[in-house]
Amino acid sequence: MKFMRIGVIGAGTMGQGIAEMLAVKGLDVYLVEQTPQKLDQAFQMIEWSLDKQMEKWALTVTEKKLILAKIHKTDQIKQLDNCDMIIETITEDLAAKKQIFKELDLYGNSDAVFASNTSTLSLTELANETSAPERVIGLHFLYPVAKVQLVEIIRGLKTSEETYINTREFVEQTIQKRGIQVYESPGFVTTRLICTLINEAIHTLTEGVATDEDIDAAMRVGYGFHYGPLEMADRFGLDSVYAAMERMFREFGDIKYRPSFLLKQMVRKGHLGAKTGKGFFRYDKDGDRL
Repeated sequence: MKFMRIGVIGAGTMGQGIAEMLAVKGLDVYLVEQTPQKLDQAFQMIEWSLDKQMEKWALTVTEKKLILAKIHKTDQIKQLDNCDMIIETITEDLAAKKQIFKELDLYGNSDAVFASNTSTLSLTELANETSAPERVIGLHFLYPVAKVQLVEIIRGLKTSEETYINTREFVEQTIQKRGIQVYESPGFVTTRLICTLINEAIHTLTEGVATDEDIDAAMRVGYGFHYGPLEMADRFGLDSVYAAMERMFREFGDIKYRPSFLLKQMVRKGHLGAKTGKGFFRYDKDGDRL
């Protein structure tokens, strides 16, 4: 099955990144947000991202126009009835995601694959909101979408082999990323492992073992990480890291998933990382380290 028209529900940071990446690959993208204002803001952010690439001579004006022409804005899920695949990318709220999948069941193409970009929630629970749970699958893209080549392909308990094979072909051949097969478990692989590392890095900072700069340097220089765990947390959003840790702690009941108290304090203060300009480090309005 060829996926050529892709719906993306949710135009936040991840939705923007996924929409841009798909359009760069020549696919028609139908981007959905609740209001025209949010859609316009998301489109402006995608255009800004392309402009930054033009500044580095990685893109021409003509290529930018072609990419933007592939992104179609809509505030109605029912307008995705012509899509071959629909990827939900809204906030990690189970009730809200369930409502999206109920609507997809009503308005989506009867042959379409329904995917979620969730990093921690149950695909089986989302699939149960539809009349065709065999067509529901997880596609967990990592931030930043354009640069990270990995995609977790998560199978719910009722995901069919056909849906998995077609989705994996889409990931590896159409958008040319590396797909890994993951069976449903809280946090899957990437979130489960990276959040544990981030949490331990915060404990290490709290105990005064090393400074924030040196903790990050230890993993960045010593182990070849692109970002250290504390800057990584800032870029994910400390609120998102905290929510993921809380969810895994509830699901597993294992103390290693209990969020650091310092992480909780920072979230309460509104120091959420790059998106607020302050987390473990400081950032400018473009998200660059100060």
